[in-house]
Amino acid sequence: MDTTLQEWTVTEFWPYAVVMIVIGSWALYHFMAPASWREWVGAGLIQAFIIALYGEMYGFPLTIYALTTFLPIKIPLVHSSGHLWATLLGYGESGDAIEMLAGSVFVVIGLVMIVRGWVRIYFANDALTTDGIYRLVRHPQYTGIFLAVFGQLIHWPTIPTLLLSPVIIWLYVRLAKREERRLLEKFGPAYREYQQRVPMFFPRWQDFRQMLSPS
Repeated sequence: MDTTLQEWTVTEFWPYAVVMIVIGSWALYHFMAPASWREWVGAGLIQAFIIALYGEMYGFPLTIYALTTFLPIKIPLVHSSGHLWATLLGYGESGDAIEMLAGSVFVVIGLVMIVRGWVRIYFANDALTTDGIYRLVRHPQYTGIFLAVFGQLIHWPTIPTLLLSPVIIWLYVRLAKREERRLLEKFGPAYREYQQRVPMFFPRWQDFRQMLSPS
């Protein structure tokens, strides 16, 4: 076996993987607060995404090992090679930095939307919430998930996360539609008017700049 691979797998990076998985999992269950079994399934898929992401980022480079084993390509078995798009395109350290920055922008925006959505719902006392971030999109937390997942696919793509991503998106789109049927039954015309006025996941172009505003 390549000694470089051995040096990666037996590394001081593993504790970082554990810490990031624990923090990510806590944030997931705290801010998404799954209640129904469908929500628990969605949260489980996201947790699998988190484990796959940080397990490769700071642990065993499964994707790089698979690509170099089964395809006629050579990728250095070093940590920076995990910025896979830049590595495959040969953009070097500059490409790594651009990839990390671009991915991080989407992740940060996504996390902000998840937290802001949670805050509004937490203080809503079971009332219909249409202000704050909810005046821009009807499901800001799910939008936040989509953006964070997309950002991580830019920053540190892996085979498991690439496979999990469409399943996560499909599941949360279905969850959103199911929730909307329940909200229509509960709030009636008020929610119907809200549906007609506010987009489901992504704000109108003129409203994009308001996504990160503190109001």
